[in-house]
Amino acid sequence: MKEVKILIACGSGIATSTVAQEKIKEILKEEKIPAQISKGTVGQIQYLQDDVDIIMVTTKYNKPLKKPVVSVFGLISGINEEQVKKDIIQVCKQVGEKK
Repeated sequence: MKEVKILIACGSGIATSTVAQEKIKEILKEEKIPAQISKGTVGQIQYLQDDVDIIMVTTKYNKPLKKPVVSVFGLISGINEEQVKKDIIQVCKQVGEKK
C-alpha cells in the first residue's frame, strides 16, 4: 500500500485539527496504513487539495472538491466515533491501493 497524503482541516487550523490528527495517526498506525498528514483551515482546502489524496474535516464543508472528504468530528465529540474510524480506514485503504 502506498502512503496516503491527508489534509485535516478545522476552522482555525489549530485546535480540533490537532486533536483529530493525533487520533487519526493512532488509527492508521493500528491498521498499518502509511500516511503523511498536514493541517490547515477550511478556507485553505480549495488551495491545498491538489497536494493531498484525502481531506478530513472537523466541521461542515459543502463546497465541491476533487478529493474524497471524510468528516472526522466524531473523533472530537465521541458521537459515532466507531463509524468515523471505519470511514477513515476504508477511504485510506481505497486511496492507498489505487496509487
